[in-house]
Amino acid sequence: MSDQNPSPNAKSSLSPEKYARLKAEAKAPYKGLRNFFYLAFAASGFIGALTFLARIAAGTNLTQDIPNLALQLGLVAAMIALFTWENKEKNQ
Repeated sequence: MSDQNPSPNAKSSLSPEKYARLKAEAKAPYKGLRNFFYLAFAASGFIGALTFLARIAAGTNLTQDIPNLALQLGLVAAMIALFTWENKEKNQ
């Protein structure tokens, strides 16, 4: 048995589309998974922000709810920043 390293120019069973997708995955591994987590955490922060906003509107325990709202909004801002930073090269 011989070890053969397929080159991109060699005849293989990979289609050009599949080869390009695998090359992109090798360049940025788990990019899709990271994007999923950015969006999931941003959605979680948004739901938390709405919850604390409702508690602030109700006027209950403002000394704890205002910092928690700020934390949730910071989480949403951080996830949006990470998502756009991750996908900046794709848009250029």
